[in-house]
Amino acid sequence: MDNKTLDKGYEPKAVEERWAAYWEENESFKADAAGEKGYAIVIPPPNVTGVLHMGHALNATLQDILCRYQRLQGVDVLWIPGTDHAGIATQNVVERKLAEEGLDRRDLGREKFIARVWKWRKEYGRAIINQLKRLGASCDWSRERFTMDEGLSRAVRKVFVDLYDQGLIYKGDYIINWCHRCHTALSDLEVEHEPEQGKLYYIRYPWVNGDGEIIVATTRPETMLGDTAVAVNPGDERYTAMHGKKVLLPLMNREIPIIAETYVDMSFGTGGLKVTPAHDPNDFLIGEKHGLPRIKVIGDNGLMNEAAGRFAGLDVVAAREAVAAALKQENLLVQTDDHEHSVGHCYRCRSVVEPNLSRQWFVRTGPLAAKAAAAVRKGNTRLVPAGWDKSYFSWMDSIRDWCISRQIWWGHRIPAWNCDACGKMTVLMEDPKTCPRCDADRLVQETDVLDTWFSSALWPFSTMGWPDRTELLKKYYPTSVLVTGFDIIFFWVARMMMMGIHFMEAAPFHDVYVHALVRDKYGDKMSKSKGNVIDPLEVMDQYGTDAFRYTLAASAAQGRDIRMDEKRVEGYRHFINKIWNAARFALMYVEASDDGRIDHEKLELPDRWILSRLAQVIRTVSAALDAYRFNEAAGGLYRFVWHSFCDWYLEAVKPTLYGENGDDARQTTRRVLEKVLADVLILLHPFAPYVSEEIWSKLPGREGSLQTASWPVIETMQKDTEAEREMTLMIDLVTGIRNIRGEMDILPTTRLKAFLISDTRVIVTVNRYKALIERLAGLSELSLHSTRSEIELPKTATTTTGGDVKVYVDLDGIVDFKKEIERLDKKCTKLRSEIEKLEKKLNNQNFLQKAPPEIVKEIRARYSKYENEYDSYDDKKKTFEKIELRVRGLI
Repeated sequence: MDNKTLDKGYEPKAVEERWAAYWEENESFKADAAGEKGYAIVIPPPNVTGVLHMGHALNATLQDILCRYQRLQGVDVLWIPGTDHAGIATQNVVERKLAEEGLDRRDLGREKFIARVWKWRKEYGRAIINQLKRLGASCDWSRERFTMDEGLSRAVRKVFVDLYDQGLIYKGDYIINWCHRCHTALSDLEVEHEPEQGKLYYIRYPWVNGDGEIIVATTRPETMLGDTAVAVNPGDERYTAMHGKKVLLPLMNREIPIIAETYVDMSFGTGGLKVTPAHDPNDFLIGEKHGLPRIKVIGDNGLMNEAAGRFAGLDVVAAREAVAAALKQENLLVQTDDHEHSVGHCYRCRSVVEPNLSRQWFVRTGPLAAKAAAAVRKGNTRLVPAGWDKSYFSWMDSIRDWCISRQIWWGHRIPAWNCDACGKMTVLMEDPKTCPRCDADRLVQETDVLDTWFSSALWPFSTMGWPDRTELLKKYYPTSVLVTGFDIIFFWVARMMMMGIHFMEAAPFHDVYVHALVRDKYGDKMSKSKGNVIDPLEVMDQYGTDAFRYTLAASAAQGRDIRMDEKRVEGYRHFINKIWNAARFALMYVEASDDGRIDHEKLELPDRWILSRLAQVIRTVSAALDAYRFNEAAGGLYRFVWHSFCDWYLEAVKPTLYGENGDDARQTTRRVLEKVLADVLILLHPFAPYVSEEIWSKLPGREGSLQTASWPVIETMQKDTEAEREMTLMIDLVTGIRNIRGEMDILPTTRLKAFLISDTRVIVTVNRYKALIERLAGLSELSLHSTRSEIELPKTATTTTGGDVKVYVDLDGIVDFKKEIERLDKKCTKLRSEIEKLEKKLNNQNFLQKAPPEIVKEIRARYSKYENEYDSYDDKKKTFEKIELRVRGLI
């Protein structure tokens, strides 16, 4: 195959495999730690258990666009890839594998179990990395990191020890979110709340002296067994006389006080609040304030414990029913009402989470969060699009201490040792052999591991070699931008801000670009239960990676969720094919020039116009990418390539390229064509790297990867106002005639005769390019006139008007109006019948209530489609009827 030619059809798979191998073999994306400040991005590390889903695909595509764009501008780029060890998720995966063998992790013991996890990671844990490469992610793969690798483990331990020594990490009793299934604590952010239908129980709490009672409403009667007070709002006049009195706790016969507390919501239930400090985070704080005891009645195994008395051994649900029955039997249950409330679930296993009093490790986040919030308020870090900063401040300004210990085995084990001899605890960087306080060798290390988010909070600097002061840190920290989903702003972004500022004395990123969700074509969230999940790998297999990437970019409007419809991907596949075919044509004519210079004095109108349009699209794409407006960049480039370049310019210059206008004109146009195609490929490359690389490699005089090219310079390319005006006139004329041809269903091969009437200036301009217009519009003749009186128009001529320009097309002998009217009338009748059928369904309330939402949406879409088609055919029929009346001399 000749070096200048492309295959007849674009086959994505072969091209993608070839260029992916080329990039990897040549380390095309390796950053250079030497030199001036560079552009840096750290990839949000996907879970090592994961496979590429739509969120990953969008996130990685947007990052890749930015990285390739910066490289083309001559900037040294460091894009660090890596994966997260995903403590709970990975342990669950391996435990399920063990269960298939009839084993439990406790059968193996901690060390052997950890060895099995590492083995699993080696065999299966790189799937998502390979899938990111398939997507075309231009990461520096030589610097791939893992949150459990040796370097990051050292950073994690350093941070833990330093924060502990500074009093910012402590161990204490606190209410934590406890998952009985995973047997571990969860942070507030790892609990997903969902509305559930439950009951509101109204319970009598009699006064100790028997003179009265207070009624308390609760959704969790089983926790009342651990009540240590009843609280009322001091401003609630109903209960003013009760302050300081004592009530008898039902079923337990324990005396507890009535306390005044401003936290109590007077409008909820009866205004009386049962206080269970060991089983509710707000009650815990009330208990701290009022010095209340903490009685734990639900064990870590999810069963009621000995403190629950006769209900010990029951699970929470059974205990709730048993307590309610006992209260009813003793006439202490006033009533129960249906009540919808929010229930927390484990984000991993979906089990209901119990607030649980436990001794855990915490980060004292207040001082850290204050500095992290200040960094955004001062503008050191910017959240894009605007508005996310409000959510960020809302969370940071009311942050609670962060529970960082997890009761699992896979993860960074907490570097704390308890001495059985002296009872003291030691936190150290290196594993001690003896107790630093008493020199005994009876040390026992904490069994808990750190929350996965603890290690990922260090990601922007731990991946660059911290705690060593490396060249990478010097050049690339703070990083340029973080691209992330809004759902982990608090999980991850806020914590990276806190840790980065504390340990590096600078916020970890200048910008945080927050992208939205990828939903299905109806706007619903994708989920396996709904069966609407779209697999990116399958989409890439079917349509090609470039088409998939371009769809994501073109849909990524700031602040708006993406509706992923495979029809859109198919549309962008046509776009990629159009570029391919345009390049195949252009490569027959472009050739390498010594200097690439273009003699602007010799340019014809189409050449002047396309260079003017090129300058504008370079500005559009550059400005949009600088502002993270990916959809505007992709949309502007799409319109230029499809319409300006392919539809108009290539068609307009074909006669010149064929040699019809002489050798000088042909040579000039060839140079313009080469420049425009080359710049288009450079602009296209961040969005569609594979096809742009393949075409670039066929351009004469180009060596190596397109990634080494330079982003087009626009200072020397100005808008050519005159060329824009004249070419716009040509396009409007041709488009108007083509529209008539389309409305009348006239074949493109049928030559038409047209008459143009306008002022002298337009006539002169049109006459200069008359042959071009006739060729593009498929005319046998274009007759030019300055006044209507100069000509006698055929009765069947129709008109198209653009300002002061009128064009009439002679349709005599071309269109059988009577036959066309009959054909269109049949189409309208058929469409009206379909529309009426759909209207009956959409007006049927019984159908709308019972039918699945996606079916209703599909019917509404079909209804709208048929209505639009009907209107179009009806308008065309009326046009034909009007022309027929004119032919018959009736109008």
